[in-house]
Amino acid sequence: MLPLRDWPAAARAGIVGVLTDIDDTLTTEGVVGGDVLRALAALREAGLHVIPITGRPVGWSEPFALAWPVDAIVAENGAVALSHPAMGALRKTYVQDEALRAANYARMQQVAERIVREIPGATLSRDSTGRETDIAIDHSEHTHLPPAAIARVVDVMRQEGMNATVSSIHVNGWYGDHNKLAGARWVVRELLQRELDDEIERWVYVGDSTNDVLMFEHFPHSVGVANIRRFEDQLAFKPRYVTQGERGAGFAEVARAILEAR
Repeated sequence: MLPLRDWPAAARAGIVGVLTDIDDTLTTEGVVGGDVLRALAALREAGLHVIPITGRPVGWSEPFALAWPVDAIVAENGAVALSHPAMGALRKTYVQDEALRAANYARMQQVAERIVREIPGATLSRDSTGRETDIAIDHSEHTHLPPAAIARVVDVMRQEGMNATVSSIHVNGWYGDHNKLAGARWVVRELLQRELDDEIERWVYVGDSTNDVLMFEHFPHSVGVANIRRFEDQLAFKPRYVTQGERGAGFAEVARAILEAR
């Protein structure tokens, strides 16, 4: 991981879009501060596309999709996009159809019950009421699960045929082929009528945790905010660059680096 200052100005000048995680990337102690909101607004004002991609639920994401200066929010690890056209109502677009979502939802509740029953200390995340296409077990937001218990949660999800990923706060599990990378490709196609892979060298991804590894692997321009270092030994693929600042301050640093090169 190179210092962000080593990101060539010519590469930064060509960036047309920013994809970013939310928790512990945009947020600091659970809050998106004024520096981050100003950074998001400055990127949009400069004509860049800004799309957060998160494991957070659709219900949790709705007010932020309405309030933040972003093109859309992709929630539940690529399952649903929330966009807010100018002067229009919030639009929800799903990867899976309604019947499949309903069937998967019923299966996931059974898996959640098994996890809570079998793994001491495991609890559903407090934002679970807003989830439509996945389940989340809290490991660091309002409770603490030791690494062995986190690994056990992941193991049970995979035994049940689910995808599983670990963010900085939750263990997320879901049925389906979607993930953050697939969600990024899908939302760029749905919203912008463009193919992300055709212009991937003009996008940057910003993240902070092990559930961002797929994005770090595929994006030539990938940045970890400084708190990524606590997961460094767990990353099969690391971000190319790392900021000096942690969390929201790190994201604001990335925004400045892009804008200064334009």
